[in-house]
Amino acid sequence: MHANKNITIVSWNVNGLRALARKGYFDEMMDLNADIYCLQETKTLDHELKDEIKNPEGYYSYFFSSEERKGHAGTAVYTKEKPENIVYGLPHHPDMDKQGRTITLHFKNFTIVNCYFPNGGSETSNLKYKLKFYEVFLSYINKLRDDGKNIIIAGDWNIAHTEIDIARPKENATHIGFLPEERTWLDRYEKENWIDVWRNFNPDLRDVYTYWDTKSRARDRNVGWRIDYFFINKSLLNNIKRAEILNDIYGSDHCPILINISI
Repeated sequence: MHANKNITIVSWNVNGLRALARKGYFDEMMDLNADIYCLQETKTLDHELKDEIKNPEGYYSYFFSSEERKGHAGTAVYTKEKPENIVYGLPHHPDMDKQGRTITLHFKNFTIVNCYFPNGGSETSNLKYKLKFYEVFLSYINKLRDDGKNIIIAGDWNIAHTEIDIARPKENATHIGFLPEERTWLDRYEKENWIDVWRNFNPDLRDVYTYWDTKSRARDRNVGWRIDYFFINKSLLNNIKRAEILNDIYGSDHCPILINISI
């Protein structure tokens, strides 16, 4: 990608890429004409996809699937421009790579990291794994930044950061996804100069979410969580032209998020 080119990046937890396509929402997503799409929770192996989903016209595509459990987790990236290098997983941490959670694409002027962070589940061991993942991931992106790269992180972080990021903070104070020890990790990312792009431009805006529980039809009542974020290194902030939550797009229990950046 060339210097000072405006590019649009969309991030979306699709809750099953094949299901998204089957319901007709894949085409709606591609109509956004983003330069890069970062998808999470693809729940598929790339050989299971129809060719028009695996290789959409005009895009290079990269998939990282879960080895551990079929139909679980997984990430994918579609990009109009071919990256210089691709890294699957978190280097030196093979235990973090078995669920296909992280794909890093290095371009000439920037690096984009697509990540589907662990949910944390209901078991103590799952929460420990989730918190360890945040620690390893922070070290990873800090090193990339220390190497002089501009970093854009897209993904489903599986944490609502503050009380205005969740419809019912009091009721969820003891629930995975809004525990103090989870939220502290996002505090730490911000202390280490990583910027939550949408919140930076909308510091006090409430009632805007990216995830709604399907079983309780929470989206109809907008009882949601904002757990999908773009984070960037601080020096990129002036390059951001637009940051949006596309909550009028359906097809998943999450909605897409979008940034436009000059880079």
